[in-house]
Order: sequence, then C-alpha cells, then structure tokens
Amino acid sequence: MRPLSIAFYAPLKTPDHPVPSGDRLMARMLVAALRAAGHGVTVVSDLRARLGDHEDRAGWAALQVAAAAERDRIAALWHSAGPPDLWFCYHPYYKSPDLLGPPLTAAFGVPMVTCEASWSQRRNVGIWAEMQALMLAGLREARLNLCLTARDHAGLMAVDPGLSLAMFPPFLDTSPFAAPPAPAPGHLVTVAMMRAGDKVDSYASLAAALRRLPPDADWHLTVAGDGPERAQVEAMFQGLPCCSFAGRLEPGDVAGLLAGSALYVWPGHGEAYGLAYLEAQAAGVPVVAFRTALLADPLKARRMGLAARERVAARHAFPVAVTRLDRLLRGVISG
Repeated sequence: MRPLSIAFYAPLKTPDHPVPSGDRLMARMLVAALRAAGHGVTVVSDLRARLGDHEDRAGWAALQVAAAAERDRIAALWHSAGPPDLWFCYHPYYKSPDLLGPPLTAAFGVPMVTCEASWSQRRNVGIWAEMQALMLAGLREARLNLCLTARDHAGLMAVDPGLSLAMFPPFLDTSPFAAPPAPAPGHLVTVAMMRAGDKVDSYASLAAALRRLPPDADWHLTVAGDGPERAQVEAMFQGLPCCSFAGRLEPGDVAGLLAGSALYVWPGHGEAYGLAYLEAQAAGVPVVAFRTALLADPLKARRMGLAARERVAARHAFPVAVTRLDRLLRGVISG
C-alpha cells in the first residue's frame, strides 16, 4: 500500500510550539505515529486559532481575517503542487476550531479526519457559540472523528448521532519508562506545569489533601514542573516539611524520578485523559487521583503499578497506536 500525504493541523497548539504541554506532546506523538506508519506528514500551518474570552469580538474578527489569508496561501500551494491525500486536524473545540480544513477540503475534494474534538453546550456563549458551530460543521464534514476519551465520544454522539466516530485511546512512547521500578517507600511524585486555571486548582487540592495525612505518616513529595505560577504553587505547600520542588526536568530525568517513586499523586482538575498519568503507569507507578488512598498499603500499590504498566503496553503504547491509526486512516481513504 502506498504511503499517504497528510496535511496535519493543530489549531490550539502546533507541534513545534515553544511552551510544553500535554496538548503539544500529543500533537507530536500523532505526527510521529503517522510517519512511523510510512506516511508523509506536513504541518500545514502554524496559525493558532485560540480565543480565551467569549466576548473578544475584535479578536474573533482578526482571527477570521488571518484564517482567510492562510487558506488562500495553502490553496495556492495545492494548486501548484497538488492537494494531499488527507487533512488531519488535532483537537478542534469551542475555543480553537479548525478554520482552515473544512473550506479547503471541500474545495479540493480532500477527505478530512479530526482527533480529540469535543463539544460543550454550556460554552455556547458569545463568540464561542459561533466558533463551536463552525467546529461542529467541520465534524459533520469529516470522514472520521477520532475520540480519545469515552466522555468526548458520548458528548459528540449526544449533539449529533450521525457523526462518524471511532475510539482511539491516547498513547505515548513507553521506551523511556521501561526500567524496572524501584519504589522508595513513601515517595510521592507529581509532574505538572504550574499555570493558572486547572493546574493551579489541582495543586491547591493536592496541598489540602497532604495536610490531612496523619502526623506520623511516612511520606515525601517531589514536584517536577515549572511555569508562571510557580511562586503561588510553592506557597500552597509552605508548612509541609516533606515537599521538594525539582523544577522542570528533561524527559529522561522524569522517567528516572518516576521509577523511584511509590505513588504518582495528582487530582487532575479538568484533565481530559492526562498523559502524565500514562507516563507514570508506563513506569509501573500506581496513580492516585481523587478519592483514592494507597500510602498505607504498599503491596496493593505495587500490584496496581504492575497492572497499570501492562495496560499501557497493551492499549496505549506507541507501536499499538501506529497500527491502529494506520488502519483507521486507510479505511477513510479506501471508503
């Protein structure tokens, strides 16, 4: 079977965006998976189509002008060199719809696939209502919409049962986490950015939970992460003597940190699926989110960690995703 030429677009955050995040990592992993399957992938645009204020009419008008210019630029390239076999859009949603793909694919007869689209009825306010309507129109035109979570799948089915949907679990490269775990008793770890919103809220919940541990509990928390709200986050943990902050770590150092931890702890406010959870599980570390307590039962924690590693290897590992993604896209093209 011949390789496909794929135009890849991530309206929220391009794969080469300078600020690290789970969204950027997933975009990079998708590009890597498509290329590992033998396809030619071009990141077709770096236009960031995100508006965080539903009353930002001026920003919405400016974004539409910029998108029109970008569509004209891409169309000129396609007229010259030919269109791709497929348009692949990662993570369109109410704040960040795909303003490029639907008009271009309709004009050139190119099939479109989306991944990690979501719908939120309560976000139909101001310009977000218009943006979400455009997003939904694009999903209806797409040959296939890949859902990373059951929640997104259910939400899209509820708004339009006629959408073409398929489950596609999130995935990661498990090779950095292959070392046998050597958990230090009581060693808790979290790895997360320190930015406003859900991340800061999660840190606040974590700090509050730690203050409720018995005074004689044997634990130490290492936090890996950095960001604009680091001072605020560190202040939340003042008075807790068993906490240390490692700052931003390189991926290899994160893997080593996880391998020596007994539990990965993170409340996960607003997390869609949490690649950090998958990384911890790939390292054989049990994950503690809300309403879970394992600090006093290390044997159970160990069993859960090993089971988590097996689950990630079977469902969320990079080679598994490459095969599944290739099969789904081949089905789109042949259908």
